Amino acid sequence: MTSPHSHGEHLFGINGVELCTETFGNRADPAIVLVAGAAASMLWWDADLCEQLAAHGRFVVRYDHRDTGRSTCCPPGRPSYTYTDLVLDVLGVQDALGIGSAHVVCQSMFGGAGLVLGVDHPDRVASLTFVSTSTGADDLPPPSSDLAVPAEPDVSDAAAVVDYVVAGARAYAGGSPYFDETAVRALAAHDVARARNYASTLVNHFAIEHDRPTRGGFGDIVAPTLVVHGDHDPLLPLPHGEALRDAIPGAQLLVLKGAGHDLPRPVWDDLVPALVRHTQEGGS
Repeated sequence: MTSPHSHGEHLFGINGVELCTETFGNRADPAIVLVAGAAASMLWWDADLCEQLAAHGRFVVRYDHRDTGRSTCCPPGRPSYTYTDLVLDVLGVQDALGIGSAHVVCQSMFGGAGLVLGVDHPDRVASLTFVSTSTGADDLPPPSSDLAVPAEPDVSDAAAVVDYVVAGARAYAGGSPYFDETAVRALAAHDVARARNYASTLVNHFAIEHDRPTRGGFGDIVAPTLVVHGDHDPLLPLPHGEALRDAIPGAQLLVLKGAGHDLPRPVWDDLVPALVRHTQEGGS
């Protein structure tokens, strides 16, 4: 029987840096690699969510991007890496864990990583899932006029940083009835306390340029693809998810009713079975 519990955090030397990873479940099961969004450490893939997926027979991997959590940090505002380096980190995590092909789940800004992996490295991708992301087409609707991003905090004041993260999460929830401020505050406090340098977390991913695949675009993805999008998303309204579904041959769309630009616990009853079905085969 698969154990859904964490095997603990481990630091690996990957692509010339240290990346912190955590795994759940049985290594013999199909592998799911969770790629968080910009400025998000692995903690934003909730451990309980990871355990639920592992209990359904999946080997679940979450990790800290560079400049988040316990992974290598650059000075604030001076990232020494490119978007391509962050994409290759996904493959480096797979290599470090002995995973040839994985079911890759990418969120928000790092939907671009899924695009590059799916087009340029199809042999390493058993399936793709895009969460709260977009094709980036110019004709898609802009962020909601109600989206009020908080002012940047004094990074020397940990309490102010936590308040800032909570306020940002509240804004990106888009008025969702599922926003749980108590849970988000506890997560944010843990994230800030755990980070090597949260000042770098806040800015460095936004200081790099996006890269495109070398061989094509969304229409060239051959991996089975699931698009997951909240109907309350204020940053990338639902038409972004619909456009992504339409751009990828055979892609399916799961609309999470009541979710914003996040994955609140009440929608897991829809999300987990969908991911389990989507990742039935492959991933090793």
